[in-house]
Amino acid sequence: MNVAIIGTGYVGLVTGAGFAETGNNVICMDIVQEKIDALKNGMIPIYEPGLEEIVRFNMQEGRLVFTTDMKEAIADAKVIFLALPTPQGADGAADLSRVMSVAKQMAQIITEPKVIVNKSTVPVGTAAKVKAIFEAETKIKVEVVSNPEFLKEGAAVQDFLKPDRIVIGSSVPEAIDVMQELYEPFVRTGNPIYIMDEKSAELTKYAANAMLALRISFMNEIANICDRVGADVDNVRKGIGSDGRIGQQFLFPGVGFGGSCFPKDVSAIIKTAEENQYDFKTLKAVQEVNAKQKKILVEKILAHYNGNIKGKTFALWGLSFKPKTDDIRDAPSIEVIKALLEHGAKVQASDPVAIPLMMKVLEESGSLQYRRKNMKALDGADALIIVTEWNEFRNPDFNLVAKSLKDKVVFDGRNIYDPEKMKEHGLAYYGIGRR
Repeated sequence: MNVAIIGTGYVGLVTGAGFAETGNNVICMDIVQEKIDALKNGMIPIYEPGLEEIVRFNMQEGRLVFTTDMKEAIADAKVIFLALPTPQGADGAADLSRVMSVAKQMAQIITEPKVIVNKSTVPVGTAAKVKAIFEAETKIKVEVVSNPEFLKEGAAVQDFLKPDRIVIGSSVPEAIDVMQELYEPFVRTGNPIYIMDEKSAELTKYAANAMLALRISFMNEIANICDRVGADVDNVRKGIGSDGRIGQQFLFPGVGFGGSCFPKDVSAIIKTAEENQYDFKTLKAVQEVNAKQKKILVEKILAHYNGNIKGKTFALWGLSFKPKTDDIRDAPSIEVIKALLEHGAKVQASDPVAIPLMMKVLEESGSLQYRRKNMKALDGADALIIVTEWNEFRNPDFNLVAKSLKDKVVFDGRNIYDPEKMKEHGLAYYGIGRR
């Protein structure tokens, strides 16, 4: 099938490469010439395990091409995916200006019927708005489908190639048939394709992310109670996770969630509720808890040092909001670093891939230095802070860690270390809800 992807950001690039991998002819379009030039040369603008390999392979096979020309991109495409940014606006709502602008542009140049697919995360009712734009601009028949993505950064390629489920929002049999044909190779093992109306599909994506954000904030509050009563959240997590009604996933407490999805999507669904005269109190509490949780590690650090960390040097491991990605949007590390610097401390930060992006947000200075190798960040440091649970941070040479740190203390914002093991190495240890 001939497929067009409008937008070569995170979702668009993974989607385009994924469809090309199953034999479709895919053309990806973006307005940023530098990005398209880089992609044509096999340079991937984001860090995502496995993505570079399938992009280069399908380019070599001639199934995946890139362009800045909208007319070229959509001319022969049977299906056109909109994978465009929908950033959070000042009022918390998703900004649909890019989606609407592109829809109008396409409506003015299409010459034959198309299936238009909203792949971006968009508020309820967006499919109808896009449909209305085409109806106002052209007499050519266009069907608009909602097909939300469920890609986890760091595992997006596998999520696309082996999805838990596919959600297709449409009431038009012809459009549904096209979408099922396109996705059939990805569900051969029996994972479901759910067909529903457009509004339900749009809300499904927001509801899924909101539920996961809620679980994270709930466990963070349980961890905070553990700190106060002397319980161990790791034991509590295992105890409740064994209940089949609850499950094991997203029960790990820490320093709060970040990234491009959870913060934005929680705000967007709250705004949708407000626009429909509903006060979504649960998700407002999730936002409040998450904002406080990003400060909790610094509170533990200040408490250990009796409120004075001026002149102290901290090694900080982990800048991205989660492992296996360079995404630093709303990353807890930003709040931690800013707070430490405001209190007069120095920071030596390390991350496997996110340093270049972080340097655009927090420039290197006399108080903030970056180290590509995490063990080098320990040089001259008083204490170690863990913010992101990269695998390479999980089992360092603890003898060297203890020898390097002047104050021999570790602040573990992701609970990746065993408190007893820290004690054996002579390290004071602070986790989140750990005894």
